[in-house]
Amino acid sequence: MAGSIIRTDGWHGYSDLTAMGYRHNALTLGGDPEKAEKHLPMIHLVFSNLKTWINGTHHGRIEPRHLQAYLNEFVFRFNRRFYPMNSFNSILGISARTVPPTYAQLYSGEWTHAA
Repeated sequence: MAGSIIRTDGWHGYSDLTAMGYRHNALTLGGDPEKAEKHLPMIHLVFSNLKTWINGTHHGRIEPRHLQAYLNEFVFRFNRRFYPMNSFNSILGISARTVPPTYAQLYSGEWTHAA
């Protein structure tokens, strides 16, 4: 949302955030893990878990057009990692009231995964 504060490292790819209406709080970390943990807490844990999940579950092979679905599943699992039965109950409830896409819709590109 415009006006939100976005905290990042000093990578040049984030330079347009201010022009897009965000407040950009950048810090060049220079490979300092203590600085990274203070500025971006838990980020290394999240990305490490994401990479491990992709390389383990998906054997490192993900389809770019389904990236949002992969990330949605990862976030769902990560946010419930300490309560596995809540995950099961949540997914059971979600699946009971959701209409899934057909195979044709999924691969035609007409269906988009909810963010």
